[in-house]
Amino acid sequence: MPVMPLDAAATVEEVYRSDWGRIVATLIRLLGDFDLAEEVAQEAFAIAVDKWREDGIPEFPRAWIIQTARHKAIDRIRRKSKFEEELDAKPEIENLHSFEPDYQVAEIPDDMLRLIFTCCHPSLAHEAQVALTLRTLCGLQTDEIARAFLVPIETMAQRIVRAKRKIRDARIPYVVPSVKNMPERLEAVQTVVYLVFNEGYASTRGDLVRTDLCSEAIRLARLVRQLLHPQAPAEVTGLLALMLLQDARREARIDAAGDIVTLEEQNRALWNRDQINEALPLVEEAFRAGPGEYSIQAAIAALHCDAARPEDTDWRQIVALYDLLLQLRPSPVVALNRAVAVAMAEGPQAGLAVIDQLEDDLAKYHLFHAARADLLRRMGSWKDSAQSYQRALLLVTNDSEKRYLERRLREVQQARAQPTA
Repeated sequence: MPVMPLDAAATVEEVYRSDWGRIVATLIRLLGDFDLAEEVAQEAFAIAVDKWREDGIPEFPRAWIIQTARHKAIDRIRRKSKFEEELDAKPEIENLHSFEPDYQVAEIPDDMLRLIFTCCHPSLAHEAQVALTLRTLCGLQTDEIARAFLVPIETMAQRIVRAKRKIRDARIPYVVPSVKNMPERLEAVQTVVYLVFNEGYASTRGDLVRTDLCSEAIRLARLVRQLLHPQAPAEVTGLLALMLLQDARREARIDAAGDIVTLEEQNRALWNRDQINEALPLVEEAFRAGPGEYSIQAAIAALHCDAARPEDTDWRQIVALYDLLLQLRPSPVVALNRAVAVAMAEGPQAGLAVIDQLEDDLAKYHLFHAARADLLRRMGSWKDSAQSYQRALLLVTNDSEKRYLERRLREVQQARAQPTA
């Protein structure tokens, strides 16, 4: 049996990563059914693995996938008892000549950005818009989206199902909004871009960083800002600045073995100064217009990037910014980050007192237990620290984070085993 050439295997993966959203969007436009579009797209990719191995890579891989998915959809519709009625309702399925969505490129000049604005329909609840877009167009798995919202996987799966059902039952049109109607969708679009970046910055599984997602989110944020220029809201600018600053530390966050390097241990010479220098004026611009969620986070990231050494970090100012962020957008995760900043400004015991108040909300969040374990480690409370590291390890899914937590656990266990003087 012939072995699939490496270039064919790589092409299937590349098309899936780069074009999944556009492929599904075309099929949704034709079928009017999110579930069917996703199912036949998945079938087409599965078929491609064997066919491209046997016949070679087609000249237009994306078109091949859409064409194959189209045939699968037609077959499914024909098998239904009311085949004639359903086919009459979708005559364009039999006469598909173009493999691209019919968008007005002049209004939104980027494929993926058009798709995101399209899916973020105001008739859906905000979280449903975001979850549906992340799942359908950005290719994130349901567990990755659930992790971003700190809800059980089953809950997020139900939200996505309900959103798809509402679109189908209410016949919500799958069309790109005009530029004048974009502001009502902008908050959801920004949330999508931000969560795509977050998944790239600290991946749910595998390596810690997914560079492809980080780069795509930054690219989309630039496009949104350019699209709305010169009336781009401050939060659009703040979001771009935040991601540039966070991503600027990428090369220093992982060592040669793929293990995590904490912020205080990072080689700051590896930070991308060009990216930082681009972002800092954007932070000031966004903040002058009135601090919002993203601009405040960007200001916090800027204080980290401004510090030449860890001990130069203005932790008290960071605590003040987290106070402002909590007023604007109360969240247990924001409160956790503030508690860590309090620990750095006032000592680990002060931070621990704040963290312990968050357990009811964050008991299933591995970073809560990891942060608590770290403060207990700094205090020399080896037994309690080890217990918190063990709880974090039960919840963590990312391989790099798991190795880091295991290393810390071994350290505190060894320290606990050493005889006291």
